[in-house]
Order: sequence, then structure tokens, then C-alpha cells
Amino acid sequence: MTVLKALKKMFGKSEAEQLAPGSSAPAHVQGSRNDGQQPGRAAPVASPKKEPVTTPATVNVAEESPAEKPRQEPRQEPRQEKPRRERAPKPVVIPWKLEDFAVEPQEGKTRFHDFKLAPELMHAIQDLGFPYCTPIQAQVLGFTLAGKDAIGRAQTGTGKTAAFLISIITQLLQTPPPKERYMGEPRALIIAPTRELVVQIAKDAADLTKYTGLNVMTFVGGMDFDKQLKHLEARHCDILVATPGRLLDFNQRGDVHLDMVEVMVLDEADRMLDMGFIPQVRQIIRQTPPKNERQTLLFSATFTEDVMNLAKQWTTDPSIVEIEALNVASENVEQHIYAVAGADKYKLLYNLVNDNGWERVMVFANRKDEVRRIEERLVRDGVNAAQLSGDVPQHKRIKTLEGFREGKIRVLVATDVAGRGIHIDGISHVINFTLPEVPDDYVHRIGRTGRAGAAGVSISFAGEDDSYQLPSIETLLGRKISCETPPTHLLRPVERKRP
Repeated sequence: MTVLKALKKMFGKSEAEQLAPGSSAPAHVQGSRNDGQQPGRAAPVASPKKEPVTTPATVNVAEESPAEKPRQEPRQEPRQEKPRRERAPKPVVIPWKLEDFAVEPQEGKTRFHDFKLAPELMHAIQDLGFPYCTPIQAQVLGFTLAGKDAIGRAQTGTGKTAAFLISIITQLLQTPPPKERYMGEPRALIIAPTRELVVQIAKDAADLTKYTGLNVMTFVGGMDFDKQLKHLEARHCDILVATPGRLLDFNQRGDVHLDMVEVMVLDEADRMLDMGFIPQVRQIIRQTPPKNERQTLLFSATFTEDVMNLAKQWTTDPSIVEIEALNVASENVEQHIYAVAGADKYKLLYNLVNDNGWERVMVFANRKDEVRRIEERLVRDGVNAAQLSGDVPQHKRIKTLEGFREGKIRVLVATDVAGRGIHIDGISHVINFTLPEVPDDYVHRIGRTGRAGAAGVSISFAGEDDSYQLPSIETLLGRKISCETPPTHLLRPVERKRP
């Protein structure tokens, strides 16, 4: 027992001595944890100095760690920035003055200066290179600028579009807009029968309004409805150009309100009659102010009894302007008629285009299925061709017209409705694959060539199914057109292209 007690005393003392120096360490570590986890509370063992805990892992980490010393690179001198290239000064814009648009008076001609037009409008007219009015512009503006309704009869290419656009722009600039109106409340409305005509009118309107701050919008079928709606919701609409069907769509949805229309234009009223749009137009007009509270302008290539009846219903004491064309068909267009069997028409068309190397040709046919077949055969035989008809989506129609205008498309095949209102310079030849059923359409067709003073050629194929149309066309033209037999080599079979 005494031995055991002696051993306990010996080993107990040694163990106590070994543990004595480190007895405070656990308390210090515990204090550090509490200090870290619960800031603001005092640690059980407080350190008089704000120093890190002296453990082998943390001694002088912030200041004396050898691992950090190599990273302390000597301070580098700031890099000298390269001198920036000086931007070229913006060109000084010299304010435009009416004196810059000098046009000398000429006997028998009317200048735009002779009317009281806004300087912003005159600036745009100068940019377009229009020093003098065309006959219909001179006559129509004399009435419409005084606030009167007007009915105009004129063929395409006479300047009637600019006539009614100048009237509209002048009215909108002279009359301040209402203080409160919806985005979809146009102040001027232009209704046209075809999408191509709407796009052309809108382009002319954009050119004439570019210095005025007026907004021009278009509504046509075949284009993205939501995209057109977003444009309408983004800004106020001053001038709206639309086809009847798409305009009714927006109106019936409540997106467009026509109660603030100050000027309404019906372009190509005869064509709208032929296409059966008049019921839709009536619905639209009912949404506009009464005819004695708006200005109404109506234009037509012909003054039939039906057109005049519509004019009486929609206008108030209108001034009537009739521009007789000196020649129904342009003298710049050389006209030919080939007597050819229906089965040989395509061979004649292909060989004419291919043998002569014609680069910008417009081909007309009466029906959409004919247009499609002609275009498909031309493409199959290696001719860069495209079609334009009511079956073609609007975005593709616009792309096709741009390609034809830029010379990327060699032959454009179209129906009368689709071809109406196409104004593209540089069309060398117009070919009537089938003679039109309406004589006026013949004039419109061949009028696609010989524009802007250039020479043009029209060639019509008269077969057993359509040659009976010739007498009425010649009556309209006031002269005979001799029929020719095409040369034999132009009737040779078309060689099929190998794939």
C-alpha cells in the first residue's frame, strides 16, 4: 500500500506539472470562438492588446508571413495613356431658307412657291427635285389648300399622290393637334386598294414629312399584325395609309379610332369598286366625322357612274379636276403585238428574254395560277424570276420588289392588282402574256416602262383565247396596233437545264 501511495504521489505531481502551463489554453481558445461567433460579447480571457492569437498558424500573418513578401511588387509608374484620336468636328449645318430654293417663273407653269406652303414642306419638295407642279397638282392644290373637297381624274404617274399629300401636310401643320388624343387616332386617313400602292404612298409621305415632325404609319394585310400594333402604340399617328380590310381589323378591335380624321383620301376609287371593297370602305367612313366636318379627296382613273355616285355620298360640293392625258399611252413606249398560239406563248417569252439578254422585264398575266406557272417555269429554266400576286405574303412581296428594284431579280411576273402602283424606274420591257380583260389595265401595264423620260418596249401576246380584247384596247388608244408574226427562231423549244 505504501508503495502504491508513493507511486501516485510521484506520477500525480509530474502530470500536474506538465498540465499546468497549458491549462489556460483551452479557456483562451474558447474565448476566441465566443468572440468570433457573438461579436460584442467579451471573451472569457481578454487580451490587453489587439493582437492575433499567438498560435503557430497565425503568428504575424498580416505583416510578417514570408509567403506574402514576394507578392509585394514595387509600385509601378502609371502608364501613360495614349493620346485619344480627336474626332472630326461635326459639319456645320446651315439653316435652310426658302431663298435656297430658287425657281424662276415660267409661262404656263405653276411653281410650288405660288402656294403658301410651310418652309419645312418646301425643303422636302426641293430635296425631291420638284420645281414645278404637274397639271393635276396645280389644279387640285388651288382648291384643296382653300379647304374644299375635290374629285380628281388622272392616270398613274401624273403626280396625284403628291397633290393630296401636300394638301394633307399643309392642313396638319396649320391646325394644331388636339391636346388629348389616343395614339391610334390619326388626323389624316388615306385608303388605297392594294398593299403595293399603300407602301408607295407611305414612302412618298415620309419623304415629304421628313422636316415636319409628322408621323406616317401603314396598315396592310399580310404583314405581322402585332408588329404593326406596336408601332401604333409607340407614338401618335398623324397620317395613316391603309388597305380597307386591315384598317377595319384594327378599328373593330378598338386599336384605331377615326373620330379625329380631318382629311380623308380615297385613292383609285374605281379599282376599289372593281375589287369589291366599297362595303368595307362604307364601314370605315361611318367611323369618321360627318362629311361637312372633314375634307374629302377622291381620285380615280375613270369617272364611271358608280364612282360619281360614291363621290356625291362622301363629299360636300366638291371641285372636279379632270386631267386629260395628251396620249393615253406614253409616246416613250414602243408597242408590239405578236399573234401566237397559246401553246407557244411560253417558248416565245423565254426566247425573247434569253436571246436578247434583257435584265429588267415585267410580265403580266390575268390569273394568279398563270402567274405562278410562268414564274416556276422560268426559274426551272434558269431565269432569275419572281412572282407578285395576292397569294404572296406581304413581307415576301416587299422583299421581291426591292430585289427587282436593285436588279437582283431579272423577270417579275405579276397580276394587274399586284402590279398596280409599282413605280420602278429602269424597266426596259413589259410583256403581256395574256391581254387584259379591261382596256384601262393595258395602259397601266405598259406604263410600268418608259418612265422618267426613258424609252420602253411593250410586247403583247395575242392568242386564240384573248385576241378578242384587241379592238377595245385600240379604241382606248385611239389607234390601230398592227399584229406581227414572231420570227421562227423565237418559237424554238426551250432546252431543259440539267440539274
